[in-house]
Amino acid sequence: MVSVEQIRRLEVGFRGARRMPEEALMLTGDENIVEAHIVVQYRIADPSKFLFRLREPEIALGAATEVALRSTVGGMTIDQVMIEERARVQDDARGYIQRLLDAYESGVVITEVKLQAADPPDAVRDAFHDVVRAREDREKLINQARGYQADVLPKARGEAQKILREAEGYREKRILLAQGEASRFLSVLAEYEKSREVTRDRLHLETMEKVLADIDKVVVDGALGQRMLPLLPLGATSLPAAGLPPPGAPQKGR
Repeated sequence: MVSVEQIRRLEVGFRGARRMPEEALMLTGDENIVEAHIVVQYRIADPSKFLFRLREPEIALGAATEVALRSTVGGMTIDQVMIEERARVQDDARGYIQRLLDAYESGVVITEVKLQAADPPDAVRDAFHDVVRAREDREKLINQARGYQADVLPKARGEAQKILREAEGYREKRILLAQGEASRFLSVLAEYEKSREVTRDRLHLETMEKVLADIDKVVVDGALGQRMLPLLPLGATSLPAAGLPPPGAPQKGR
């Protein structure tokens, strides 16, 4: 009696721990050899078809699985089969196997297909794995660089915005100062136009006040100096009488 509830299992490319190279070795779309091991889980949906339509149903299922897997792998690159598209290999192979079994009227329903292994042949396996590890390292470095970029760029943009705002503030400050200087000059010009002599003298005096504010000496014309009285130091506590030596000085004749 055939159970329609039992989930059965078929191995293609291996039998337990024993490898089956004649089933497992196949050519990829980019002309590389890959060794693929696949497990097919199925159940019998129609016992009459399973028993009477096919002479050896499990052999037919194995052949259909091998054909489907070779067809699927042959349309992909070795990287897709081994790394990038393993789920797609399983889904495409499952659909291909089911279509073949339906065409055979086998009464079998495929419940799951699992790609157990997909590796290059032993002769080049180590070298290929080195290439895979190098690609993984490359992706790791790329991701690290992108993380560094994501960290540095916002900081650089923020610093650029800060410098730009400071430059704009400095520009506004200089513009306001220039406008103030221009306004002051225009106001002085207007006063100068009204009274040139008075304004010129006022500007001269204001300028001299600024220049001589911290000067404690005055230089005068020589002819004018003849008519000026010498100024005595106002800070002296006592002054000598005219024609007399200062107190404490030795007297002549004594």
